[in-house]
Amino acid sequence: MYIPEVKTTSIEVLSDNWFTLRKITFSLRHPDGQWGASQSREAYDRGNGAVILLYNPQKKTVVLTRQFRMPTYLNGNETGLLIEACAGLLDQDDAEACIRRETEEETGYRVHNVQKVFEAYMSPGSVTELVYFFVAEYSEEQRIHGGGGVAEEQENIEVLELPFTQAVRMMQTGEIRDGKTIMLLQYVQINRLLE
Repeated sequence: MYIPEVKTTSIEVLSDNWFTLRKITFSLRHPDGQWGASQSREAYDRGNGAVILLYNPQKKTVVLTRQFRMPTYLNGNETGLLIEACAGLLDQDDAEACIRRETEEETGYRVHNVQKVFEAYMSPGSVTELVYFFVAEYSEEQRIHGGGGVAEEQENIEVLELPFTQAVRMMQTGEIRDGKTIMLLQYVQINRLLE
Protein backbone atom coordinates (compact mmCIF):
# COMPACT_ATOMS: atom_id res chain seq x y z
CA MET A 1 0.00 0.00 0.00
CA TYR A 2 1.33 3.41 -1.00
CA ILE A 3 1.58 5.83 1.94
CA PRO A 4 2.47 9.32 0.73
CA GLU A 5 5.23 11.33 2.31
CA VAL A 6 4.05 14.91 2.87
CA LYS A 7 6.26 18.01 2.75
CA THR A 8 4.43 21.08 4.09
CA THR A 9 5.94 24.35 2.86
CA SER A 10 3.54 26.83 4.48
CA ILE A 11 0.49 27.14 6.68
CA GLU A 12 -1.44 30.41 6.60
CA VAL A 13 -4.31 31.18 8.98
CA LEU A 14 -7.11 32.71 6.89
CA SER A 15 -9.63 33.04 9.71
CA ASP A 16 -9.54 32.41 13.43
CA ASN A 17 -12.94 33.75 14.35
CA TRP A 18 -15.19 30.95 15.63
CA PHE A 19 -12.98 28.07 14.48
CA THR A 20 -9.78 28.08 12.40
CA LEU A 21 -9.51 28.13 8.61
CA ARG A 22 -5.99 27.44 7.32
CA LYS A 23 -4.44 27.40 3.85
CA ILE A 24 -1.83 24.64 3.64
CA THR A 25 0.74 24.50 0.82
CA PHE A 26 2.36 21.10 0.43
CA SER A 27 3.84 18.47 -1.88
CA LEU A 28 3.41 14.69 -1.92
CA ARG A 29 6.04 12.09 -2.81
CA HIS A 30 4.58 9.77 -5.45
CA PRO A 31 5.00 5.96 -5.45
CA ASP A 32 7.88 6.32 -7.95
CA GLY A 33 9.80 8.44 -5.40
CA GLN A 34 9.36 11.75 -7.25
CA TRP A 35 7.94 14.81 -5.53
CA GLY A 36 4.73 16.15 -7.07
CA ALA A 37 3.97 19.78 -7.83
CA SER A 38 3.11 22.10 -4.98
CA GLN A 39 -0.58 22.11 -4.04
CA SER A 40 -2.69 24.34 -1.79
CA ARG A 41 -5.78 23.31 0.17
CA GLU A 42 -7.93 25.03 2.75
CA ALA A 43 -8.83 23.08 5.88
CA TYR A 44 -11.43 24.14 8.42
CA ASP A 45 -10.60 23.00 11.95
CA ARG A 46 -13.64 22.99 14.20
CA GLY A 47 -12.50 20.24 16.54
CA ASN A 48 -14.00 16.76 16.77
CA GLY A 49 -17.59 15.86 17.55
CA ALA A 50 -19.92 13.17 18.80
CA VAL A 51 -23.45 12.15 17.80
CA ILE A 52 -25.99 9.77 19.34
CA LEU A 53 -29.25 8.17 18.32
CA LEU A 54 -31.58 7.35 21.20
CA TYR A 55 -33.92 4.43 20.53
CA ASN A 56 -36.67 2.68 22.48
CA PRO A 57 -37.12 -1.03 21.62
CA GLN A 58 -40.50 -1.29 23.36
CA LYS A 59 -42.09 1.73 21.69
CA LYS A 60 -40.03 1.35 18.49
CA THR A 61 -39.23 5.06 18.54
CA VAL A 62 -36.19 7.30 18.20
CA VAL A 63 -35.39 10.74 19.63
CA LEU A 64 -34.21 13.40 17.20
CA THR A 65 -33.85 17.18 17.37
CA ARG A 66 -34.80 20.05 15.08
CA GLN A 67 -32.90 23.32 15.01
CA PHE A 68 -31.84 26.16 12.71
CA ARG A 69 -28.63 25.58 10.74
CA MET A 70 -27.40 28.65 8.83
CA PRO A 71 -25.21 26.76 6.29
CA THR A 72 -28.24 24.71 5.17
CA TYR A 73 -30.28 27.91 4.87
CA LEU A 74 -27.57 29.34 2.60
CA ASN A 75 -27.70 26.19 0.45
CA GLY A 76 -31.37 25.80 -0.39
CA ASN A 77 -33.03 24.79 2.90
CA GLU A 78 -35.82 27.38 2.87
CA THR A 79 -36.47 27.39 6.64
CA GLY A 80 -32.94 26.53 7.76
CA LEU A 81 -34.44 23.94 10.12
CA LEU A 82 -32.73 20.57 10.14
CA ILE A 83 -33.77 17.31 11.82
CA GLU A 84 -30.75 15.66 13.41
CA ALA A 85 -29.59 13.14 15.95
CA CYS A 86 -28.30 14.83 19.11
CA ALA A 87 -24.70 15.98 18.60
CA GLY A 88 -22.02 18.25 19.94
CA LEU A 89 -18.39 19.26 19.77
CA LEU A 90 -15.85 17.70 22.10
CA ASP A 91 -14.52 20.28 24.51
CA GLN A 92 -11.89 19.04 26.93
CA ASP A 93 -13.74 15.78 27.59
CA ASP A 94 -13.73 12.47 25.75
CA ALA A 95 -16.37 11.55 23.18
CA GLU A 96 -18.59 9.52 25.53
CA ALA A 97 -18.58 12.19 28.27
CA CYS A 98 -19.37 14.80 25.61
CA ILE A 99 -22.31 12.91 24.15
CA ARG A 100 -23.78 12.16 27.58
CA ARG A 101 -23.67 15.91 28.41
CA GLU A 102 -25.11 16.92 25.03
CA THR A 103 -27.89 14.33 25.33
CA GLU A 104 -29.02 15.80 28.65
CA GLU A 105 -28.78 19.40 27.41
CA GLU A 106 -30.49 18.87 24.06
CA THR A 107 -33.00 16.07 24.67
CA GLY A 108 -33.49 16.05 28.44
CA TYR A 109 -32.65 12.34 28.72
CA ARG A 110 -29.95 10.96 31.06
CA VAL A 111 -28.81 7.83 29.22
CA HIS A 112 -26.88 4.99 30.84
CA ASN A 113 -25.65 2.30 28.42
CA VAL A 114 -24.03 4.38 25.70
CA GLN A 115 -22.52 2.25 22.93
CA LYS A 116 -19.91 3.59 20.49
CA VAL A 117 -20.59 2.12 17.05
CA PHE A 118 -18.02 3.79 14.74
CA GLU A 119 -16.03 6.93 13.85
CA ALA A 120 -16.10 8.88 10.58
CA TYR A 121 -14.61 11.92 8.88
CA MET A 122 -17.73 13.65 7.55
CA SER A 123 -16.25 16.02 4.97
CA PRO A 124 -12.57 15.04 4.60
CA GLY A 125 -11.91 17.25 1.58
CA SER A 126 -12.19 20.43 3.64
CA VAL A 127 -13.01 19.81 7.32
CA THR A 128 -10.68 18.18 9.87
CA GLU A 129 -13.51 16.98 12.16
CA LEU A 130 -13.69 13.33 13.22
CA VAL A 131 -17.16 12.35 14.51
CA TYR A 132 -17.73 9.60 17.09
CA PHE A 133 -21.06 7.80 16.60
CA PHE A 134 -23.08 6.36 19.49
CA VAL A 135 -26.44 4.70 20.14
CA ALA A 136 -28.28 4.24 23.43
CA GLU A 137 -31.61 2.90 24.58
CA TYR A 138 -33.87 5.37 26.35
CA SER A 139 -37.04 5.22 28.42
CA GLU A 140 -39.39 7.81 29.91
CA GLU A 141 -37.86 7.16 33.34
CA GLN A 142 -34.58 8.61 32.04
CA ARG A 143 -36.12 11.96 31.13
CA ILE A 144 -34.94 14.56 33.65
CA HIS A 145 -36.21 17.71 31.87
CA GLY A 146 -37.70 18.89 28.58
CA GLY A 147 -34.42 19.42 26.70
CA GLY A 148 -33.98 22.27 24.26
CA GLY A 149 -30.29 23.09 24.64
CA VAL A 150 -28.39 25.74 26.58
CA ALA A 151 -29.93 29.22 26.63
CA GLU A 152 -26.54 30.96 27.02
CA GLU A 153 -25.44 29.33 23.75
CA GLN A 154 -28.62 30.65 22.07
CA GLU A 155 -29.76 27.09 21.37
CA ASN A 156 -33.42 26.68 20.49
CA ILE A 157 -33.74 22.93 19.99
CA GLU A 158 -37.03 21.12 19.49
CA VAL A 159 -37.05 17.52 20.73
CA LEU A 160 -38.82 15.01 18.46
CA GLU A 161 -39.84 11.49 19.43
CA LEU A 162 -40.74 9.64 16.24
CA PRO A 163 -41.73 6.11 15.33
CA PHE A 164 -38.65 4.54 13.74
CA THR A 165 -40.60 3.66 10.59
CA GLN A 166 -41.58 7.33 10.21
CA ALA A 167 -37.96 8.46 10.65
CA VAL A 168 -36.88 6.03 7.90
CA ARG A 169 -39.62 7.38 5.59
CA MET A 170 -38.52 10.95 6.37
CA MET A 171 -34.99 10.00 5.38
CA GLN A 172 -36.28 8.59 2.09
CA THR A 173 -38.44 11.64 1.33
CA GLY A 174 -35.67 14.12 2.16
CA GLU A 175 -37.27 15.48 5.33
CA ILE A 176 -34.19 14.12 7.14
CA ARG A 177 -31.08 15.22 5.23
CA ASP A 178 -28.38 15.28 7.88
CA GLY A 179 -25.62 12.81 7.01
CA LYS A 180 -24.74 11.71 10.54
CA THR A 181 -28.41 11.12 11.35
CA ILE A 182 -28.94 9.07 8.20
CA MET A 183 -25.89 6.96 9.08
CA LEU A 184 -27.24 6.22 12.57
CA LEU A 185 -30.76 5.46 11.35
CA GLN A 186 -29.26 3.03 8.85
CA TYR A 187 -27.11 1.51 11.61
CA VAL A 188 -30.23 0.82 13.68
CA GLN A 189 -31.97 -0.60 10.61
CA ILE A 190 -29.07 -2.84 9.49
CA ASN A 191 -28.46 -4.14 13.01
CA ARG A 192 -32.20 -4.61 13.67
CA LEU A 193 -32.05 -2.87 17.03
CA LEU A 194 -35.79 -2.25 17.01
CA GLU A 195 -36.96 -5.72 15.92
